[in-house]
Amino acid sequence: MAGLGTTARDNRVAGRGVLLAACVSALVVNANTSAVTILLPAISADLNTTVSRLQWAVTGYMLVGAAVIVTAGAMGDVFGRRRIFVGGLILFTASCVLIALSGSDTGVIAGRMIQGAAGSTVLACGMSLLSVASSGAGQMRAITLWGAASAVGAAAGPLIGGLLADTTGWQGLFWIDAAVAAACIPLTLRTVAESRDPDRPRSIDVLGTVLIAVALVPLVLALSEGADWGWVSLPTIGCLVISVLGAAGFVAAERRAAAPLVDLRLLRNRVVVGATLAILLVAGAINALMYTLSLYFQDPAGFGMSALEAGFATLPAAAAMIAVTPLITPLAVRIGTRQAVAVGFALSALGCATLAFVTASWSYAAFVLPLAVTAIGLGLANGPASSASTAAVAPAEMGQASGISNMARYVGGSLAVAAAATVSTAVSANRTAAGATAADALAAGLSRSSVLLAGTAAAGILLAVLMGRHRGRPLTTLDRSAAAAAATHTIPTQPAGRR
Repeated sequence: MAGLGTTARDNRVAGRGVLLAACVSALVVNANTSAVTILLPAISADLNTTVSRLQWAVTGYMLVGAAVIVTAGAMGDVFGRRRIFVGGLILFTASCVLIALSGSDTGVIAGRMIQGAAGSTVLACGMSLLSVASSGAGQMRAITLWGAASAVGAAAGPLIGGLLADTTGWQGLFWIDAAVAAACIPLTLRTVAESRDPDRPRSIDVLGTVLIAVALVPLVLALSEGADWGWVSLPTIGCLVISVLGAAGFVAAERRAAAPLVDLRLLRNRVVVGATLAILLVAGAINALMYTLSLYFQDPAGFGMSALEAGFATLPAAAAMIAVTPLITPLAVRIGTRQAVAVGFALSALGCATLAFVTASWSYAAFVLPLAVTAIGLGLANGPASSASTAAVAPAEMGQASGISNMARYVGGSLAVAAAATVSTAVSANRTAAGATAADALAAGLSRSSVLLAGTAAAGILLAVLMGRHRGRPLTTLDRSAAAAAATHTIPTQPAGRR
């Protein structure tokens, strides 16, 4: 990221205004993102629609975020980081109001897609503002606080969403988020100085942004609807063909772009490729697991929990990931990044494989240990992979590597949620048609989606081989912050200009 280079004499501390604006907005965006899944049953009941249709409120958010997050950072560099950051806050506020006022699932889904663009813009430009407003030890402190705010928001989101759903109604989350985001706008305008990158090319890769959407949207649509359409039906095959053409077009466009979203030369670096794919798999597993479990916990055929109870039920996973965070980077430095990622994926595969044996007779207590083991494993794989993705490149390339990782995080979440939801829904429907009880059919759907996630985690072990050798350097405060925030964002952990 721009502004990470420091010297011993250059030790600026970020002002309270920029710290508050960036950290509060990061907390709100990440809390909103993780809370929405908990709200889906309440939204479904209130708007008289199906949860399967509302899946697009989750996947649509991630799809747009994947397409926009790198572009938003580039726009900040060219047009002004404060200006684009404030634009993201305005768009986030408007999307929250649209969702809260929506009387249909279409309005909620559209609002969430807008929110995907707004949230990725706020995260991308908020961290850039902190980077250019501080340096040296002051910069380390600022980025550490930003990472902590991101991690706290992601962990607290399900609890906040559940509490508000049970007290104010599901709309309460979006009204509160709108108020907080709106309050950050005048704070930013009064206290944050404008900044740009004068050395960056002025062009914005709009075509690349569009082609990302062309590649991803039909693919997620095929994954979501393929079971109903038929996997070899014309609509499914047509979506897959469009997706492949979009991906090919994206590669061709990036080769010609003056300032590409993705520097394809970085994909020759096996550490970057392996780490990015690992991040994609981890993000997919986290999002898909939380999606399927929160719906299972609230389904009357499952545990019939309230939204708040479901939020508490996901707490063991969040608590386990937070508890293991201080150990992630020291362990990776001791045994090596590749080994840490492999061990992490092995643990998460074990946890998901255990959930594959779920039956309707399981009590909630039976979920706690597999959830904790899976979360620990995903955290252990994710932290070192995030650090390696930026530390394995030259200082001038760290921003690009970070952008690729963050894009992969959104892509992984959208694809995995769509796939896990499709498997769960299809298996449950088939079991119901065969005469199984609602509880048995629901458990069977969760079981098969857990098999899918276990296979995904097992594939991650192979990525450790692809990553090759990469051993960490002596630990810094920023390393620990990056590990804490790695579930939501990749933070470059090497100051630019120093290897």
